[in-house]
Amino acid sequence: MRNVITLGVLVFVLALLVALPWIAPFFYIFIATEILILGLLAASFNLIFGYTGMLSFGHAAFFGVGSYATAMLLQSMQWPLLACLLVAVLAGALLALVIGFFSVRLNEVYFSMLTLAFGMMVYAVVHQWRSVTNGSDGIAGFMVQSLGLGIDVTLGNPAVYYHVVLVIVVLATALLYLICRSSFGLILRAIRQNPERVAFCGLNVRSYRLAAFTIAGAFAGLAGGLMAPFLRIASPELVHWSMSAEPVLMSILGGTGYFLGPFFGAGMFVLLETWITSMTHAWMLVLGIILALMVMFFRRGVLGTFLDWLQERK
Repeated sequence: MRNVITLGVLVFVLALLVALPWIAPFFYIFIATEILILGLLAASFNLIFGYTGMLSFGHAAFFGVGSYATAMLLQSMQWPLLACLLVAVLAGALLALVIGFFSVRLNEVYFSMLTLAFGMMVYAVVHQWRSVTNGSDGIAGFMVQSLGLGIDVTLGNPAVYYHVVLVIVVLATALLYLICRSSFGLILRAIRQNPERVAFCGLNVRSYRLAAFTIAGAFAGLAGGLMAPFLRIASPELVHWSMSAEPVLMSILGGTGYFLGPFFGAGMFVLLETWITSMTHAWMLVLGIILALMVMFFRRGVLGTFLDWLQERK
């Protein structure tokens, strides 16, 4: 019965998202697009944090590299969007493989600090390699000419691009869910709880951590690839190490113990940020206070606390 209710809620939410351009003001299409993209970024981060127990502070590097890869291909070669996104996925995965090769050898705070250091190095390269990345100005002025696969849509229309993002994010989320529910995902959860016992069973913990890190980088690259056409620019801010804090906050805010928790967290983060910035110039201070209070009083995340409340009512 519980599975039927969950499926019904998901179908209703998807139907609502599909119908959004026809039932909501134009402004909310932009908000929903941003939530979907950042939700995918947070979900990719949660694969290594919530499932594997590795706290990375360099996740924005994969997101930014995917964004830059897409922007470069759109500007210089006018590739179809789907082809650009494939390159963004490969770029994110390759960078994650290189960084992860060195980082997964360490545990806990040492792992976190090393990923932060790599993230800062990637930002420095993007910011200073002006001949390729255009430095602090970023890459702008590109147009998305076509989607690919012979599909004729007007991607310059925000409502159309929103639906493209929705389809891609739903498919990517479904794939990520299958990964988390597979035997591979089960081993990742076992590594989070007791890596020594997993190693005692004859499994290579480091290899599984590296695989999870690489997969997470691929999905983060995809999210970055979707963000570049949405913002119409790939800028160093997308690669900045402080950007890595956003998926951390979103995952914790929504609930790291729940697959859809990061999407809830992304929704709350974007809506709060949008609402507060429209009311005060000190929005960063107010947003920080609100997020700190929510993390303190919703220990299992907003989604986890809500589900616990429903369980108690039964």
